[in-house]
Amino acid sequence: MAAGGVVALGAAAILLPNANRSQDGGSSDDAAAAPRTLKAADASDLAARLAGLLGDSFAGSYYDSAPGDNNQVVVQAEKAGAKVRESDNSMGERDQTLKPSRIPGTQWAIDPRTNKILVTADSTVTGDRWDRLESTVDGLGSGMATVRKSAGTFKTFASGGDAIFGGGARCSLGFNVTAGDGSAAFLTRGHCGGGATMWSDAQGGQPIATVDQAVFPPEGDFGLVRYDGPSTEAPSEVDLGDQTLPISGAAEASVGQEVFRMGSTTGLADGQVLGLDVTVNYPEGTVTGLIQTDVCAEPGDSGGSLFTRDGLAIRLTSGGTRDCTSGGETFFQPVTTALAAVGGTLGGEDGGDG
Repeated sequence: MAAGGVVALGAAAILLPNANRSQDGGSSDDAAAAPRTLKAADASDLAARLAGLLGDSFAGSYYDSAPGDNNQVVVQAEKAGAKVRESDNSMGERDQTLKPSRIPGTQWAIDPRTNKILVTADSTVTGDRWDRLESTVDGLGSGMATVRKSAGTFKTFASGGDAIFGGGARCSLGFNVTAGDGSAAFLTRGHCGGGATMWSDAQGGQPIATVDQAVFPPEGDFGLVRYDGPSTEAPSEVDLGDQTLPISGAAEASVGQEVFRMGSTTGLADGQVLGLDVTVNYPEGTVTGLIQTDVCAEPGDSGGSLFTRDGLAIRLTSGGTRDCTSGGETFFQPVTTALAAVGGTLGGEDGGDG
């Protein structure tokens, strides 16, 4: 969903026009059929609905802050309020060629705006590994992928929202949720949950929560931690330091979307989504299904919350190049995937105030 460019790998790619502006109305039939101006929450919902509607023909989506000329539109997408443009490359070709290439220090993601795979190698990929990566990308064929070098090193942010402490490490609480049995719990990243069984909200303090589930590679990077006290109050909100932001539910992300991150090391940071369905080859193993952003993060921010300004939970901080001075790549675990896996609910969902 984007104005004016081929947008992702597959048969049809779709534009969510002016996604961060308020909803427009229209009384005429032409206006109703034309792409609408969407709020971020509406655009995310539209992207999810179209992915289910179009199946293998759906090539991805991204936000465009300015309207473009009308393009040829797939009927179902047009009725839903989106534009469609044809793309040349398929998701299957990408998966078959790149997935066997598990080179630590590399990641790949789709750029739906250019219809290319963006392959990035960190500073550890040199010599034979760099040659192997270039050969793999060349094997995709002309116009399928681009490769670039990152100055940093892809690492998980588990060197130690609100800080949580366990096993000598500090991480960040992602989002408070309601577990499947109705008890209070929170989400953080799996590498944090897998590193300790008990977590405290103060360094050296008494444990307040116990790890229930922890997933780290390859299925994802998330953990469910249950509060020990049966009467624990766990509001569905993000602590921004000088105020709190209520979290009303979880949503998917789209390329170009404005997002905010809160972590216990670097506090509040903002930026935008750069890539979806990202595969990252950490030293500990390969994790799939992440997103990439230009929002910085550092050790201790791991597990922290990524959200929209209108209070939708988007992702949990996973890892990246560890630098908020000069920037770098940062990767996030989808909250929706984590909730589905652990059987939890968030905010105004069926579980009530989690």
